[in-house]
Amino acid sequence: MELTVTQENFARALSAVGRVASARTQLPILSNILLRTDGNRLLIAATNLEIATTQYIGAKIAKPGAITVPARLISEFVSSLPKESIDIKVVKDSIHLSSGNYKSVINGVIADDFPELPTIDESGSVRYELNAEEFKQAVSQTVITTSTDSTRPVLTGVYWHSHEGYIYLAATDGYRLSERKLVKTESEVSAIIPTQTLQEVLRTLTEGSETIDILFDDSQVRFRIHEAEVISRLIDGKFPDYRQLIPSKSDTHAVINKQEFVRVTKIAGLFARDSGGSVTMTVDGDKKSISLHSIASELGENTSELTADITGGGQITLNSRYLSEALSVFDADTIEIGFNGKLSPCIIKSTDKKTNYYHVIMPLKS
Repeated sequence: MELTVTQENFARALSAVGRVASARTQLPILSNILLRTDGNRLLIAATNLEIATTQYIGAKIAKPGAITVPARLISEFVSSLPKESIDIKVVKDSIHLSSGNYKSVINGVIADDFPELPTIDESGSVRYELNAEEFKQAVSQTVITTSTDSTRPVLTGVYWHSHEGYIYLAATDGYRLSERKLVKTESEVSAIIPTQTLQEVLRTLTEGSETIDILFDDSQVRFRIHEAEVISRLIDGKFPDYRQLIPSKSDTHAVINKQEFVRVTKIAGLFARDSGGSVTMTVDGDKKSISLHSIASELGENTSELTADITGGGQITLNSRYLSEALSVFDADTIEIGFNGKLSPCIIKSTDKKTNYYHVIMPLKS
């Protein structure tokens, strides 16, 4: 193999696929990146057998071929080079890279030992083309409530499904729940996508990304953005019937300025670190105020208050980190908070009547 590429394109592609290459594996080849010519392009790929990611970059190919090289070493070496062209030549099982005054030889492994990259049969699959910004927002709003508990694998991903003519994303870790309504659909889909996969896709998106092509089959999902692809296995299992956990109405209801509430929640969280993140929210309909109270047993306590448009009243104890993370993914200026007593779920949503996002936090026992 013999070719020339630009440093910027090569470094960007190596960085993107290198995140999937795993150094902690019983198969050493999985810590390598595959380089393979394809017409007038260079394929750069990595896999951990659960996720495979590929990037294509333009190249001046003198001689076709393929090799695998250690992901971390080649990524760090190329990113350190000046922004000039890089000449690449494979001699036996090593790759020779030269750019200006810089020359390096990296020992590799023959490409035949690299796992076959997964593919999806497009003919029998369900396809969606989504706006990249809308996709990014929807995924960011739901991955925060996925679980890290490997004993309940169905909760370690985001549930993509069709319901009443729309695509919905939902995720829960048992303590909180998020649901995002996405786009209209005439297709049927029901798939749980691993959190790691979605995070990888978010990192693959660039400022110039306008659309993202998504393809589902029975066991895999493929995301395609320009010259980049991420293919992943789906999580096997049945997602719980989460809609019954979303309150249909709330006896206590408050409309709040989001930025003010973010500040109050952050301050309350400082004093809640030693008490499991516990903050008590008191909603007073007569005073039209909301207060957050938290105690750090050895350091002190805090009560912060803000005005709000309130119906009803009551008290509920929540995890301050869950509350802060929920607020961070709302782009509205005002939000609604509602609950039906101290032991019922707390629901957060935008004040927009056509709101497409709901966030539910289960209360703590105070």
